[in-house]
Amino acid sequence: MDFTSLPIQRSWNMDFIHGALSFAVHSEEVLGFHPFLQFRKLTSEKEDGFLKDFWEVAFQCSFSNATSQTEPGGLCSGEESLEKLPESVFEMSMTGHSYSIYNAVHAIAEGLHAMHSTSMKRTIRDKGWHETVYREPWQLLHYLRGISFNNSVGETISFESNGKLIAGFDIINWVTFPNQSFFRVKVGRMESQHFPGKIFTISENTIQWPRDLAEGRPFSVCNANCRSGYSRTKIEGKPFCCYDCHPCPEGKISNLNDMDDCFPCPEDQYPNKEKNSCLPKTLTFLSYEETLGSILAICSLSSSIIILLVLGIFIKYQDTPIVKANNRNLTYILLISLLLSFLCALLFIGKPHKITCVLRQSAFGVIFTVAVSCVLAKTIVVVLAFMATQPKSTMRKWVGKRLAISIVFFCSFIQVVLCTVWLLTFPPFPDFNMHSKAEEIILECNENSFVMFYCVLGFMFLLALVSFTVAFFARKLPDSFNEAKFITFSMLIFCSVWLSFVPSYLTTRGKHMVAVEIFSIMTSSGGLLVCIFFPKCFIIILRPELNSKQQLRQRNT
Repeated sequence: MDFTSLPIQRSWNMDFIHGALSFAVHSEEVLGFHPFLQFRKLTSEKEDGFLKDFWEVAFQCSFSNATSQTEPGGLCSGEESLEKLPESVFEMSMTGHSYSIYNAVHAIAEGLHAMHSTSMKRTIRDKGWHETVYREPWQLLHYLRGISFNNSVGETISFESNGKLIAGFDIINWVTFPNQSFFRVKVGRMESQHFPGKIFTISENTIQWPRDLAEGRPFSVCNANCRSGYSRTKIEGKPFCCYDCHPCPEGKISNLNDMDDCFPCPEDQYPNKEKNSCLPKTLTFLSYEETLGSILAICSLSSSIIILLVLGIFIKYQDTPIVKANNRNLTYILLISLLLSFLCALLFIGKPHKITCVLRQSAFGVIFTVAVSCVLAKTIVVVLAFMATQPKSTMRKWVGKRLAISIVFFCSFIQVVLCTVWLLTFPPFPDFNMHSKAEEIILECNENSFVMFYCVLGFMFLLALVSFTVAFFARKLPDSFNEAKFITFSMLIFCSVWLSFVPSYLTTRGKHMVAVEIFSIMTSSGGLLVCIFFPKCFIIILRPELNSKQQLRQRNT
């Protein structure tokens, strides 16, 4: 093909072969080969007969005077330059055939050297220096099988046990030009099976396809490629090139065509809708700048102002009967604890820090325990005061300020101990929640111990349940002593809020989980404020005539 059809190749339109792929005997560029061809001349008619014939056909000339007049090039001088021939006639680069001959000569030389060295050693050992051992040509094959050497290009040449050359093929891409020149670009390699790893390699990006292929490279599959965002699965019973395309599962992507498996994004990224790339997650927390955070903060501050007004009213009218009833000091402690509980909600808004995470639940637990224990103390005082009025009652010694303060102190002390143990053993800390929401990184306070969190919450709920039970049974006591009706309603609201809080807290994520806890704090605090204090404020401000000892006695009778 290279030399036997030169007249035809000279007149070929090489454009038809543009973009073709072919296998070729492996070759490498040998140093000095190109200059050798540049200066190669035909110096004698006694040169190899093949070379003379090739010279006449390639240069379209003749070494004979008789035929030189019929040739386009006239008489051959032997000084013609091979470099000036079209590439379709003669290539200046080393072809696979030339490279094979080059390596064959080296292999023969290495084999002869090995055979000669072995012969010399045996001669010296057996017969002395002057005896020569002759070998038959076929004996060279034995030595060729065992040789392995690096040629001048640095490539290893060796033979397998059967004497076959260990070599592969080059994958060639033909690129032609309008002037009948062309390049054979090496775009891949077909290795011998003796090489570990990939036997077949090809660089698709460097291939130039035929110009009439508008859609790029041709397909050699049963179906179209699986595009990015999908993975392929082989169809049983069909050829290897037949497969089904399946969308990547939730949380995974594929960013290339025909991927066998999808893979997950890094923790701080999430898949896009097409599932072919990863997008960075946004950092979120309940902030004052967003609508939800602003509304909760405004509600907290507004409720605090209302409590301050109520506290001011009770201090102003502290000597009136309705304020004195049911322990005035407990009333003040309860109002202050409700004020702090509303302000405590602000700790849950804004970017979590180490100090706010430590204070959030502990402050909330202690403040609410003080409030609920005040309500419990008020209820017990109501019951004991009524019992003390009975003839020959022994309960009179228990009625007094000391009992109420002791109840508040004892209950609050237990909650303080629980919170202290929590903070010393498993303190809450700021944490990045990567997994709750696909598109967000939630900056939150990690409670670190849900057991301790629910212990604090459970003790507070137990106090509320006891207060509700005692108040419920004391609701029908005479009005002059009684706050039990209002306490019953307030504790009913309190228990309902915190019973619904647990499932809501467990089923929400991110900033909405924080909002649920803030809402529960404000709702339960508001229930205590409205049910216990608003009726008294109504009498103090709008019905002052009812705020007298005479009216209380009449209502009692």
